[in-house]
Amino acid sequence: MKKFFSLIAVSVLLAGCSRTDNRPTGYVNPLLGTATLWSPEDLGYVRTMKERTWGAEVFPGASLPNAMVQLSPVTQFGSGAGYQYEDTVIYGFSHTNKGHWNLLHIPLLPVTGSVDPDDYCSAFSHAREWARPGYYRVFLARYGIDAELTSTLRCGYHRYTFDANDEKKLVADMTRSNNRVAEWEIRKMDRHAFAGFQDADGRMYFYAVSNYEIDGIVQLKNDVREVSVVHFGNSRGAKPLELKIGFSFVSIENAKMNLEREMLQRDFAQVCGEADATWHALLSRINVAGGTAREKGLFYSCLYRSFLWPALRSDVNGDYTDATRAVANGGFRYYTDPSFWDDYRNKLILLGMLSPDVAVDVVKSITDRGEKRGGYMPTFFHGDHASVFVAGTYLRGIKGYDLARAYRLLLKNATVPGRGGRPYLDEYMEKGWIAEKDTTGVPTRDEYKAAVTKTVEYAYDDYAVALIARELGDEAACTMLMKRSANYRNLFDPSTGFWRGRIDDGRWIEDFDPYYPYYAYMYREANAWQSLFFAPHDPEGMLALYPSRQAVEAKLDSLFSEPWRGYEAHNMTGFIGNYCHGNQPDHSIPYTYCFVGKQEKTQTILDSIMNRFYDMGADRLAYAGMDDAGEMSSWYVFNAIGLYTYSPADPEYIVTVPRFDRVTFTLGDNTRFTITKNGSGKKITRITCNGEPLDGWFVPHARLKEGAALEISTE
Repeated sequence: MKKFFSLIAVSVLLAGCSRTDNRPTGYVNPLLGTATLWSPEDLGYVRTMKERTWGAEVFPGASLPNAMVQLSPVTQFGSGAGYQYEDTVIYGFSHTNKGHWNLLHIPLLPVTGSVDPDDYCSAFSHAREWARPGYYRVFLARYGIDAELTSTLRCGYHRYTFDANDEKKLVADMTRSNNRVAEWEIRKMDRHAFAGFQDADGRMYFYAVSNYEIDGIVQLKNDVREVSVVHFGNSRGAKPLELKIGFSFVSIENAKMNLEREMLQRDFAQVCGEADATWHALLSRINVAGGTAREKGLFYSCLYRSFLWPALRSDVNGDYTDATRAVANGGFRYYTDPSFWDDYRNKLILLGMLSPDVAVDVVKSITDRGEKRGGYMPTFFHGDHASVFVAGTYLRGIKGYDLARAYRLLLKNATVPGRGGRPYLDEYMEKGWIAEKDTTGVPTRDEYKAAVTKTVEYAYDDYAVALIARELGDEAACTMLMKRSANYRNLFDPSTGFWRGRIDDGRWIEDFDPYYPYYAYMYREANAWQSLFFAPHDPEGMLALYPSRQAVEAKLDSLFSEPWRGYEAHNMTGFIGNYCHGNQPDHSIPYTYCFVGKQEKTQTILDSIMNRFYDMGADRLAYAGMDDAGEMSSWYVFNAIGLYTYSPADPEYIVTVPRFDRVTFTLGDNTRFTITKNGSGKKITRITCNGEPLDGWFVPHARLKEGAALEISTE
């Protein structure tokens, strides 16, 4: 871990923006998660495929929590967040990012000399690269330029220090992003300003102000590429080139308004300092004592990573472009859809705990989109987990939105087949399960229904919608959906002890190998082992499918001990037996041991995961698998403090052994609870809440909100 923390130390010395290093921001390394896994020891198999294996896919650049702007370097287009630690060149600094193969709006790069549209990128070295929350710096070796970046919610600040004898230029590669660019524009506005837009996964407008006069903007084009080059007048000299850029998804005028309100009258040090203060205010809501420097670094880096998505899409006046592409203003902050698969498992609950105002506006945003897009609540990639987010948020007391409006959309998702709702809902409602195609020899990457995963997850989504129905007094829907929440049982095969696909006539799929991983045949990005024990709303009913508690324990033991069979899948790494931490479907399985009286086995697995899978690789900068916009990071945050959202729809947490001796957690409404660990063992001998023994493994959110003192004793 020496390299991990030396980067932080160097950034404090050289960044040019003051900060006290013992603050939570001082523990954060934004480069954590940017590296790729290569070795068999890290991958869990011998790599033969050409496709790069995932290693978190996150970006190292500057952003504020849940901001519109993520100002970050691009080392390759079409790759996760656009940045891979092993890369050696930078193509530009883009202004949107998620770590999910999209975005990277409006990449800009300072240059000198003549510009070749095919060859303008610059080499860089990690020895001259530094990052911390709200700030990024790198030296562009090709041009001898020191580039510094910081940002506000809707604006980016570029500061480029050139050699005093060099003429300053800027390449705007408007034809490229991680999405297909449908249309773009860039034009000079006045002596010090230029503006335009790029239409690529949303039309993002910008208005940029330079401290140097703008001579003009030239288009350079050959048979393959076209770039725009901004020329600055009288640009030789020691004074850095500074660009203050406002952004908007509504108009250039709104981008200019955002710039004037958030950044125009501030200098670089002010903006950078305010970014650090913003992150400090958020990260310091969870204060940890004890633990190692490495554990604190991982904890605060993961907490930081948990709050970069969903992203703001409305302007300072509340304007946004809605689902119909009309400009609207609902009087709230409009956000992108969360990555519901898999953020619903933990990250969205953490968002509500620390930033309830953001969670409220996210619910308002998805409700607005649902009402304007067919009457269905938005889904993401797989499943229907906005239901879990809304239920879990509301039942934790976060209520600043119209629950009935959200419920109408969620109920339609659950009961009315149609485009925009749950795929294959008709057969799920008719049979109580979704059938899969009867075939053989399915390659890992082939696309099918993911019928087993959809069935068990729809059952959980039904439960979540039922909870909301109960809150609103819709007893008929509540009863119907609660009955359907048992549908996870319909695909359990007692002869194998696995959830298994069925064909249309109800027979089990014969070509069944529980070790073989699929992208979407029966299981979504998993094999049968990784798809065990998913009924977070009904653990007792789930365990009753097995002949005994001993049989469940034996199945779990086999999951964590049966070796991975060497299958290559670029989105699956981080193995303990056949458990795969590098993808989310099995993230709740380790807690199953608690329900069969073997909590210490749960803790053994949790400790192994936290020790092994969050600073992997030669540079200790890779995760196992993809962060999925904060899910992997939030998993670490919760488990490091001794809580986990086993059933995120329910307002409670399963208690585990924290990494730290004491945790002080300040919720978004400024109520505070503490978690104290007594002992250094893995086996929990006693849990008390305000001195009273806790009944079982779960602590209610309401107790925490009352200011609980949770004590966990171990041996």
